[in-house]
Amino acid sequence: MPTMTGEPVVGVQGPPGDGPGFVAWVRPHLVAMARLAGRLAVGADRDDIVQEALARAWAKRSQYDASRGTPSAWLLAITADQARKAVRRMRPGGASLSLIDEATGGPVSRPDLDARMDVDHAIMSLSARQRLAVDCYYFADLSIADTAAVMGCSEGTVKSTLSDARTRLRTLLEVTE
Repeated sequence: MPTMTGEPVVGVQGPPGDGPGFVAWVRPHLVAMARLAGRLAVGADRDDIVQEALARAWAKRSQYDASRGTPSAWLLAITADQARKAVRRMRPGGASLSLIDEATGGPVSRPDLDARMDVDHAIMSLSARQRLAVDCYYFADLSIADTAAVMGCSEGTVKSTLSDARTRLRTLLEVTE
């Protein structure tokens, strides 16, 4: 079964021990790492999170075990961990998004932004486990198997968690089928 980067799960080689080889090994996963970091640590610098994840992956490269998951799942699990740490380090009361019309001094009406903020707010109200599942599966485009590897649980648990998250989001967003 191929992963999101097209690599087969069976026969995956571990990260090379040399710098250039390691860079080539992680390069296909950088976009997904940045996307996940941005989703999990809103307000934090996602590039810093990715850099921390890469440094951690480099330091722990000898611990990679291809039989336990794909390189993308391993790297994204490290990224998720670094994103959680970044959120804990952020100060309460960080900068908030405020769109002010300079001509009138009033708020700018942006239906597209309002809808996005509604969805983001609804996702933020999910449990941490549900948010991670939604972010991995829907925003980082991971498969159920890779999401399970990132979350450290079974595929059935991921499916159940996603189902519960969708039910909760339907309620929060008042979506009817």
